Amino acid sequence: MESFESDPEVLRELVRATMPFGQFRGEPLYRLPEAYLVWMSRQGLPRGKLGRQLALILEIKHNGLLGLLEPIIEQEAEATELDD
Repeated sequence: MESFESDPEVLRELVRATMPFGQFRGEPLYRLPEAYLVWMSRQGLPRGKLGRQLALILEIKHNGLLGLLEPIIEQEAEATELDD
């Protein structure tokens, strides 16, 4: 798994990432229900970057650390508003 200690951009990319398929298509990964993430991990996460991001967001949610993403989520929302 990627280390976000050495690359803080990993968390920014995680906040920006959306689900590309399935019933939650288009939904930001951090908004996916934990139960869905657990189910996906049992089925087998996709390979590559998406799989690593899903594993990371599951780990964050499982350990109750979603609040750590809040400042990044707010920054991204502000940046999006400025772009509009």
